[in-house]
Amino acid sequence: MAAVIVVLAVLFFVLRPAMQRKKLRDRFGPEYDRAVSDSDSRTAAEKELAEREHRHSEFDLKPLSPAAQDSYRRHWADVQAKFVDSPESAIADADRLVTDLMSERGYPTEGYEAQLSVLSVEHARTLDHYRKAHDISERQEIGEASTEDLRTAMVHYRELFTDLLEHGAGPRKDREAARKEKTDV
Repeated sequence: MAAVIVVLAVLFFVLRPAMQRKKLRDRFGPEYDRAVSDSDSRTAAEKELAEREHRHSEFDLKPLSPAAQDSYRRHWADVQAKFVDSPESAIADADRLVTDLMSERGYPTEGYEAQLSVLSVEHARTLDHYRKAHDISERQEIGEASTEDLRTAMVHYRELFTDLLEHGAGPRKDREAARKEKTDV
């Protein structure tokens, strides 16, 4: 009996990191690989991703009402229409609209790096779009982005905008109930 307990304990400690790694890979998708490549070690990257999950769980993220979603869709259509006559201004408006949407959903908006960190938990699959749009926006501010670059930025902003608008966690108590169900199974 003691041998079985020892074997189970050893299996637990051997399999636990692999299970944690799989969980993080599934949750973060391409962001997992990016974090690992940007980090000194896989362990440090996984620790950072776990910390992101923890910080993310402290936010009171909320879904948008159907009326708010419709309002944001109308605003996005206006921004896209503005692109034809004023691409530079439309890009700035697209960035602002994405930030407003993040704020209304309950995400912090105090800085680009912080935004990336918290968005990576639920929106990792569209996060690279945000990075590319942001990069083009910064190049546009110093006059180094072509109209084609700005068009590409609009496409990238739209991907994140759509993801934020249509996907994500419900209220915190719903997320906590879903988490509890997973652990009860």
